[in-house]
Amino acid sequence: MRATPAALLTRLLPAAWLLALVAAPLLLVLAIALSWPADGVPPFTLPWSGGQGSEGRGANPEAFALILGDGFYGGAFLGSVQAAGATAALCLLLGFPMAFGIVRAGPAWRGPLLLAMLLPFWTGFLPRLGAWIGILRDEGWINGVLLSLGLIEAPLPLLYSTPALLLGMLHAYLPFAVLPLYASLSRLDPALEEAAADLGAGRWTAFATVTLPLVAPGAAAAFLLVFIPAAGEYVIPELLGPPGAQMVGRVLWQEFFQNRDWPVAAALAVLLLLALLLPILLFQRLEARR
Repeated sequence: MRATPAALLTRLLPAAWLLALVAAPLLLVLAIALSWPADGVPPFTLPWSGGQGSEGRGANPEAFALILGDGFYGGAFLGSVQAAGATAALCLLLGFPMAFGIVRAGPAWRGPLLLAMLLPFWTGFLPRLGAWIGILRDEGWINGVLLSLGLIEAPLPLLYSTPALLLGMLHAYLPFAVLPLYASLSRLDPALEEAAADLGAGRWTAFATVTLPLVAPGAAAAFLLVFIPAAGEYVIPELLGPPGAQMVGRVLWQEFFQNRDWPVAAALAVLLLLALLLPILLFQRLEARR
């Protein structure tokens, strides 16, 4: 049976969309990563563009060799993985009871509670970070209350610290964990826990042996959904994190804007994508199983 023009168009449009907005930009970034540094605008020469000396003689793998051989970039990747992992774990610990409470609140309250959770995120991202800066700085609300109560003698260094970084990441990515957990918990059949209770299982035993195993794929998906974007975060570490903390997003920005080494910046982006490819595929598989 021959496909109709409408059916062909339906198949071709998504493919063209992905090619133009996903594949083509990735290929361009890879081409920049394999380019030769040059003085000018832009500060590189593409491998196929030709040039004098060594420029234009095929691909230049020096950017990848520099990143893979320099411990500075390895430390940045490790710092990003640690921060993203801690953020995802905290989002799970806080998001699970929130999602569980919303599901158990009843149909009439689920919509208002979800709206109350998402309402703060309708405001701008930077104003919310600015609010945290105002709360955590030396003259902020926390230090002001503690000083007025006489609990401390000098302001605590809350801002530009690892706890401030994790707090900002937790606030930014918490809905990414709550919503998948809510979707998994809302699909559970209450009769399963009732059956466990009829067989003599207590509330906590039924929760540990029935609810948690069934929600585990949703929890893993929620963890990955937070971990993947958090690994490349730049704005929150820059505004709230310690100055000496190096993460891939900050290093990439420095290479691109300060050092104007676009091949190294592009190579960092490519390697970050490759590092996140396995979690992305794992997330897609978990979503397919769900």
